[in-house]
Amino acid sequence: MGDAAQNQDTGFPYSAASDARVLILGSMPSRKSLAEQQYYAHPRNAFWPIMDELFGSGLALLPYEQRLYRLRESGIALWDVAHQCVRPGSLDTNMRDVQVNDFGPFFALHPHIHAIFFNGRMAESLYRKLALPQLDNPYHNLPLRCLPSTSPAHAARSFARKLTVWQVVKKVLINSSGIISTS
Repeated sequence: MGDAAQNQDTGFPYSAASDARVLILGSMPSRKSLAEQQYYAHPRNAFWPIMDELFGSGLALLPYEQRLYRLRESGIALWDVAHQCVRPGSLDTNMRDVQVNDFGPFFALHPHIHAIFFNGRMAESLYRKLALPQLDNPYHNLPLRCLPSTSPAHAARSFARKLTVWQVVKKVLINSSGIISTS
């Protein structure tokens, strides 16, 4: 029992403006992120460099709070599916006893969210299995799209290939209808 309590992780609050249009969900912050108290803090995680390519002008080099501000300004909300879990190490495959964040109040406070993107398959799986069944319409019917994980543990896909797929986030923000193309 002491071992489980020792390894229980608690995620971060969301970062979102009231007029956010897109929600990007990770699974749970890594050990490095938890230690730094920052989303995607591992230096080899591609999340901030991808956001820099999409939303520009040195975003990846800005102090953390300014990066979050720039995402909020761009219409992006950032959060994780898991509120708490037991996870030895940082690998998503080691997550157990997952308690999801409460998405109902989040969506009620952010009524302009019209698309959800997952940073990797574990985030998508946890959301579909644990969070989605708890949601009422219309939030139950938001378009969902899984994107390649930006984690350094998923290095099989190059940065360029990840960036190409992640460009859909910017396209959805530009397209006010929020329709997610599968192409």
